[in-house]
Amino acid sequence: MDINFAPIFAFSANAIYAALGLVAVFGVFQVILLARKISEKRMNPPATARFREGTQEALSRRDWKGIGELCDSPEFWSKGVPQMVLVALEQLDRSPTKLRQNLAEKFERDVLSDLEYASSWINTIVKSAPMLGLLGTVAGMIQAFAKIADTQKTGGDPSALAGEISFALFTTALGLAVAIPLVIAGAYLQVRMGKLQDHVQEELSWFLDQLDVVRNE
Repeated sequence: MDINFAPIFAFSANAIYAALGLVAVFGVFQVILLARKISEKRMNPPATARFREGTQEALSRRDWKGIGELCDSPEFWSKGVPQMVLVALEQLDRSPTKLRQNLAEKFERDVLSDLEYASSWINTIVKSAPMLGLLGTVAGMIQAFAKIADTQKTGGDPSALAGEISFALFTTALGLAVAIPLVIAGAYLQVRMGKLQDHVQEELSWFLDQLDVVRNE
């Protein structure tokens, strides 16, 4: 008994287009979300200068409460460096080496892990989009070969294969069209994540050096 693949082909075409559309929307959402998270955690140069100045002034007076209030101010409370400084203020009884180690672990666990989680979704979408396109290619070629077999039996018009072949190629192109911009966006965001990490490490190193000077006076 011959199987009619037309309904299956029509369903698979709509399903693959819908899946690629959802993947593209979700990928853009994750890119925007990750970009906002990175911007939220990093201070720009003027803000960094203001934070250093305020922290230096409070350190010179051993005003730990003042440093905490500065870190909790609306301008700085969401930034990565002030968050780590607050953690340092809670662990002033620890040795400088242990304090540095704890801050590095805290930053990696609470800040970087959240960013890596969003980045992993982007990487997953980059891999999934071409695979969905390939699935459409396979579905289209199956339908095309089925029509070739039917054409040989019934003597139908070979031009009817154009729709299946077009679908097969178009889904591949669509999958790549979704994946390629996300690859570029993901690489750009990875660079920004690296710069954020360097920025936090640099500012924390400065703060801990100043803290060691004050504590040793």
